[in-house]
Amino acid sequence: MSILIKYVRIYGFRGLENIEVKLNQHTTVLTGMNNTGKTSFLKALQIVFGNTQFISQDDFFVSGNRNSDKIIVDILIVPKDNGVPKDGFDKDYEALFGEARIKYDKNNKQCVPLRTVVTFDPEKKSYKTRRIILSEWQPFQSKTGSLWHQNNDGQDKYFNFYDQLPFFYMDAKRDILENIKNKKSYLGKMISKTEYSEEVIKTIEKQIESLNKEVISNSDILSAIKETLKGLNTAMGTSEQGVEIIPFTKKVRDINKGMSIYYTDKKDSFSMEYHGMGTRSWSSLLTLKAFISVLSKNPDQKKNIPFFPIIAIEEPEAHIHPNAQKKLYKQIEEMPGQKIISTHSPYIAASADLKEIRNFYYDENIRCGEINTNELTDEDIRKIKWKVINTRGEIFFSKALIFFEGETEEQVLPIFAKDYFKKHPFELGVNFIGVGGGGNYLPFLRFAEGLNIPWFILSDGEEKIVEKINKDIKALKNSETDINKQDNIIILDKGYDFEKYLIENGYIGEIEKAVNQLHNNSDYIKNYIDKKNRTLKGRQKTEKKCKECKQYIYEDNMRDYEGEDGFKTALYDCITEEKTQIAPIIAEKIVESKKELPPEIKQLFERIERSFFNNKVK
Repeated sequence: MSILIKYVRIYGFRGLENIEVKLNQHTTVLTGMNNTGKTSFLKALQIVFGNTQFISQDDFFVSGNRNSDKIIVDILIVPKDNGVPKDGFDKDYEALFGEARIKYDKNNKQCVPLRTVVTFDPEKKSYKTRRIILSEWQPFQSKTGSLWHQNNDGQDKYFNFYDQLPFFYMDAKRDILENIKNKKSYLGKMISKTEYSEEVIKTIEKQIESLNKEVISNSDILSAIKETLKGLNTAMGTSEQGVEIIPFTKKVRDINKGMSIYYTDKKDSFSMEYHGMGTRSWSSLLTLKAFISVLSKNPDQKKNIPFFPIIAIEEPEAHIHPNAQKKLYKQIEEMPGQKIISTHSPYIAASADLKEIRNFYYDENIRCGEINTNELTDEDIRKIKWKVINTRGEIFFSKALIFFEGETEEQVLPIFAKDYFKKHPFELGVNFIGVGGGGNYLPFLRFAEGLNIPWFILSDGEEKIVEKINKDIKALKNSETDINKQDNIIILDKGYDFEKYLIENGYIGEIEKAVNQLHNNSDYIKNYIDKKNRTLKGRQKTEKKCKECKQYIYEDNMRDYEGEDGFKTALYDCITEEKTQIAPIIAEKIVESKKELPPEIKQLFERIERSFFNNKVK
């Protein structure tokens, strides 16, 4: 039997004005852009389970004319058994929490609703922390509009269960070398608690004494120094044998002072000082794992006293290459208790189960999104994992997502966006994502919608494609929706695909220049037409079947490149045959021409601008 910190609510802490996050049973992975509150969330847990000594006035929420005079963090602890909700805590946790702290929710299931409040005491010029047991866990926002933190219904209670629910926090600056020196680090605490029997201590110290003598006697230099230092006897007026030279510490209790860690490969052994920050950071995390393992084997565990660690880790990927990040994530998962990880790594995020991910997003306020996997089939989840996350991991860290079907858009749109916004899209947090054809939108939309990341669609106008988008939007919203009335969906005019759209919107000259540049031939289009005119054949299926193989027979149709429309057709054939090579050149030629961007493209950028930027980005 175990427990779960099911919900965490935070009010007035740093940039977190008012937020609720539902945690997963074993591991929760926090994703999102920089400055969206991931680290603040971890520090809020430290307020509840750790110390509050780090609190300063800067930790109180301030934004414009809104500010907070208190910090409130609520957590809801519920009973669980291998991830399965239970009606009540087992007897060990009942004894731990105490009858006065255990409440009942609306479904008559036991829970512990705990509130921590931090305020500033002007008289003592210090910060005061109160812990309260709420009488009940109220809705985040009631039907009357009141918010959870406006409810003060509870009573102060002294809490003494932190030894059984220890909190561990590791920030992104961890370093095993600093841990060795710091007695307060997890490694330092383990080393300081190392114990030996008196008999073992005597044996070891005798061996050390013998080793010191042997080292000095076999070194002419050390022997000479020792002999010379005997001169201090005269100066100090003592009859002692002089100052001793001790290559190795004399006392077992001082062994840790000279401790070092070596990693050995197949040939050589190197001290940790010679390893990079990746190895040192990883080693520091593994010492935390070892420390928790040691605590879990405490004699109290044999008495069935609960032990449930809460582990907060900031950016475990720091300095570590992608494959190692995946391995490290699995090692963190193996730790007991409940883990909350903040990350900027698409590899860490991709290693997590979909149900473990919580995405922090900032617009007017910071909010948290999650994908409700309970509403998805196994196939739905597989598509999101393999079509979206494993191929487009950067979308976890986006301000906005623009989806489209084809390769041409993927190469053209970022160039157009850079021209419009005067910045590269990645500087703005805008990602352009090709979904690999019409009908493939749904996994991407479920991902973006679930994680609260705003999205847009720029779609070809072909009837079949539009029908597929309608179908995907209906499945996403679980209702009929007129996509023509949605500001975040833009359909290209007159049923055009993207290549045809550019040709029909006045960019024939720019496209011709791009094609000629690609082939380094100013007459390429003319030669193409001469070569292909009335010889390029398209194949059309007839109703006739071959008598022998029973397959449909195809007829050849001639392609006409004469006249203005024929020239457009030739251009269209050229760019669709070579779209991956020609697309960025076309975009550059259009930008160089100083012409207005295509209408629907400009409309897309204007809507993004209105949604995320008050004024045009400079």
